[in-house]
Amino acid sequence: MILVDTEINDLLKVIVHSPDSGIGRITPKRAEELLFDDIVYLPKMVEEHDTFRHVLEAFLGSDNVIEIQDLLEEALKHSPELKDELLKIIIDDEELPEATLSTISDLPHDELANVLVTGYLRKEDHILFDPIPNFIFTRDIAVAVKDHIIITKANKVARQRENFLTRFIFAAHPLFKDQKQKLINLNNVELFPPSRKGERVSIEGGDIMMIEKDYLLIGCSERTTNHAFNSIKKYLLDNKIIKNVVQINIPPDRSFMHIDTLFTRVSKDDVVCYKPIIYDGLGSNVLVYNEGGLKSTYGSVKDFFVSEINPDMNFIFSGMGETPYQEREQWTDGCNLVCVKPGVGITYDRNIMTAKAFEKAGYSVIHAEEFLNKQKSDSAYAANLTNTIIAIPSGELSRARGGSHCMTCPILRTVANV
Repeated sequence: MILVDTEINDLLKVIVHSPDSGIGRITPKRAEELLFDDIVYLPKMVEEHDTFRHVLEAFLGSDNVIEIQDLLEEALKHSPELKDELLKIIIDDEELPEATLSTISDLPHDELANVLVTGYLRKEDHILFDPIPNFIFTRDIAVAVKDHIIITKANKVARQRENFLTRFIFAAHPLFKDQKQKLINLNNVELFPPSRKGERVSIEGGDIMMIEKDYLLIGCSERTTNHAFNSIKKYLLDNKIIKNVVQINIPPDRSFMHIDTLFTRVSKDDVVCYKPIIYDGLGSNVLVYNEGGLKSTYGSVKDFFVSEINPDMNFIFSGMGETPYQEREQWTDGCNLVCVKPGVGITYDRNIMTAKAFEKAGYSVIHAEEFLNKQKSDSAYAANLTNTIIAIPSGELSRARGGSHCMTCPILRTVANV
């Protein structure tokens, strides 16, 4: 079952990806090309992500925190015909000899899944192709919009294989067998062609937020084109999937690559955000469309929230809204939180000034280690938690430029009551 009609209601099922061995092969010269801002110490990064996963499992249960590489392995096993098609597409895209197909097609499914993600053929100690380090940001590959799934289309070539794998998983895995009529594949050029001026469809999940059941936010950013927005807006409204599609225009800057680097909602009444762009409206604006066309415009995201979502919305500023802290902590994803239930979110422990802003707004901030210890001694601790931000270790994770919102692809939440 797929159902997400709010960013904040109880998270019930989510897709994640633990940092894989391919990340350990990134060199300084290749980091920018592969869209990673730095080289990382992989063992520590894995350890930090494990903590993140344990926090999620405390709320959802281990069976509902799904590793995408496991989904890939199971899909390869379940659909041999689609598997052969996938391998041919990847070999062609990577410009490898046809003989490569026979080299990898008979691998055990777990080894093949590992090769497709990391690019590394263990049994021959051979690198077939580049890693896909951004696969840890499962938010970007697909987004649940109510009971539909949008399969996105990345802006950069380095993320192309992520897209192939995602399309395969949603087509081949039994978990999604009842979803096929509700897949919105932005890679389908019959439905989503380039514009007459040649502008391609390009949109990533960090620019899509199911903020409330009647409002879908889509950012136009460094990674998402205006043509992509217009294409998906028309499809969603024409098919009556959503009542309001909201265009959030932000500066096309690497620092603000998606709207979820600038704000996320953490409760009915609270949004954490980067003040200059979201609250003050510098270099940004908001357009709201419904089936009748352009409904309203706003000079800032703040004005939109207050006018159309919640007149009492409170804005919690990264870095307390003070320079240089707000710039530093926006960069390290102080605005990028995933909610596990209303008022309970996960953040990075390095964003100290943002943590103070949360405390000032009435939240408790607890480190993940303390949270997990309390959950171990009291199995109902997570279930009873309210107005709390859980800070996970982030020395290496934060260097990849994506927070907890980026590292999660929610596919099931409780139904919104607003």
